[in-house]
Amino acid sequence: MKRIKPFPLLLGLSVLIVGLVSVLIKVGVLNDYVAQILAFAGINVIVALSLNLISGFTGQLALGHAGFMAIGAYAAAASVMQFHLPIFAGIIIGGCVTALFGLVIGFPTLRLRGDYLAIVTLAFGEIIRVILVNLDKLTGGAAGLKSIPYFISPQAIERNPDAINWVPTFNFAIITLTMLLVLALVHNLLHSSYGRAIISVREDEVASGSMGVGIFRYKMIAFCLSAFIAGVGGGLYAFLFNYLNPTDFNFLRSVEFLIIVVFGGMGSLTGTIAAGYLLTYLQEALRFLQDYRLVIYPVLLIVMMIFRPGGIMGTRELSITRLFRTRSLKRAFARETAADREETT
Repeated sequence: MKRIKPFPLLLGLSVLIVGLVSVLIKVGVLNDYVAQILAFAGINVIVALSLNLISGFTGQLALGHAGFMAIGAYAAAASVMQFHLPIFAGIIIGGCVTALFGLVIGFPTLRLRGDYLAIVTLAFGEIIRVILVNLDKLTGGAAGLKSIPYFISPQAIERNPDAINWVPTFNFAIITLTMLLVLALVHNLLHSSYGRAIISVREDEVASGSMGVGIFRYKMIAFCLSAFIAGVGGGLYAFLFNYLNPTDFNFLRSVEFLIIVVFGGMGSLTGTIAAGYLLTYLQEALRFLQDYRLVIYPVLLIVMMIFRPGGIMGTRELSITRLFRTRSLKRAFARETAADREETT
């Protein structure tokens, strides 16, 4: 039986799904509001994947990913607006600046054990928010940073005013493709020797250290990569909404990412994706409840902890290639059985 190669299969399915949904958005089957929700859900998934990398796979609780997201958002926006860099270069710069902050925070705290990282990242997120409020000239202060460009360049819109109609489709496609790249990056890392070392740190630090695993080294790798991905998510957020306000990156935003990770399963990438899209849509669907919709998250979390403590997927993954391989094996078995019956008759 011919072996199914996972990468071409997943690449083809990803391009097909993104292309199909983009066409539905462009022709109006899915309106701009739905496209905005799908794009925002993709950003939530990106940041939640980064949090799952450090909390779910490395076993280090972090509570300040909204702060990392804010650094990436403002750094990316400033790179484009102040230095006139391309948008995608600005997003990468935002991720790199955030990774640098992750290095500064992680270096003194990751050597310690326990909940020190959670306390430090919680304080870090609040410090970043307060700094952003007081840096009026750079961040716009409490009024926020306005006039951030779209993913489509202003020059292209000036040359062709109809290009503004492509903004919702382009937003969804860029963010979803970036989410798939982040997913591939984290998946390949976890299935490498680095990933096995990172997971061993989560399971038992003492045993990992006795086997020669550099505990601090792999914690730093996971934490800096997690900060970089969160910064990329922040950059995408800036160019999706074209406006940044420090209140968008408060402690509750960090809690929302943690809820997505816990709800989907700490240690499951596909669970994080499913929970990210589900909870983002639920938040919009319950908007008519106004502030009371914030009660839904804690209730869902309580129900999940009672009936399914491991989350939707636990530590398992939904594998499309495994599904195709199982069906192929069943067909091959059916053909062999039919051939054996013909021979006996």
